[in-house]
Formats: sequence, C-alpha cells, structure tokens
Amino acid sequence: MVDLLVTYLEMTEPPSSDACPAPALHATVTRETLGIADYISLYRAVGQSVQWDQRLRMSSSELEDLLANPSTHIHVLRVDGEAAGLCEFTGVGQPAVELTHFGLIPAFQGRRLGPYLLDQSLRAVWSHRPEKLWLHTDTHDHPSAQSVYGRAGFRVYAQRMEMFPD
Repeated sequence: MVDLLVTYLEMTEPPSSDACPAPALHATVTRETLGIADYISLYRAVGQSVQWDQRLRMSSSELEDLLANPSTHIHVLRVDGEAAGLCEFTGVGQPAVELTHFGLIPAFQGRRLGPYLLDQSLRAVWSHRPEKLWLHTDTHDHPSAQSVYGRAGFRVYAQRMEMFPD
C-alpha cells in the first residue's frame, strides 16, 4: 500500500459561455462508445505514466458492464483522427456526476489540447443538468492537473491522505 495526498474538487455550475477554442486545426472531441480492447488501449496510453490501474484491475465482465452503462460517458479527443486523450464520466443523468479519468497520451501533451478536451467534455455533460460534477486527483497525477481543473471551474473541497494498492 502507498499513501497519496488526494484532493477532491467540485464544479457546481456549467463552464462560462466562452468555449475553449480548438488548439489544433483537426482536433475534435466526441462522445464515443468504445469496445473493451479499444478502451483498454487508450486507457493504458493515457494513464500508464501516471499509474492508472483501476480499470485494469476490473474483470472483463465488470468493464464491459461499465462501458455499456448509459450513465458512463467517454469523450475522446482525436487529432487528425488519431486518439489523443479521453475524459470519462460516471453517473451522467444523476445529480452528482464523477469525472473519473481525464488525460492525454504523453505525445500530445503541451499543445493546449487538455483544456480543450476538458472544456468540450464538461459542456456535453452539463447539458444533462447535473447539480454538480466532482473528481479526485492525487500526487501521481500530472503536475498541471489541478491548475487545469481550476481554470475549468472546479474548486477544492477536501484534501486527505489515503492508502492505495502499490
């Protein structure tokens, strides 16, 4: 087990009316229904450097159920058709929606694509009229994650040390 500082953030109103413009001519964000193999491939490509493993520890049937659940929304950033990142939500349609995974494949970082992916995904989820969106981030996440969330409208509501599997 490893101790990590976990920061919880929430967003209680939709993003401002000014949408974040696409930073690349051929960058798009759309909600996609991914099969297990495509999802795991993208999840690994995005999350390996920040030690994502939650979905890798799920059984195939659990993951299949999660991906098929209508309240799970996966927004994929594509640049010239190539998957470059993902923004995953659970609980869409409920009062509180969790942003469970957000990130870019390392080769696409540093191009202002993350804020664009987050902005477009948040706007899509807010169209379902939740009361709030929330997420947690920890010390393993990308160093700029909290500032990106803050600029998008999230505010810290709790911090604590938690134990996670090593």
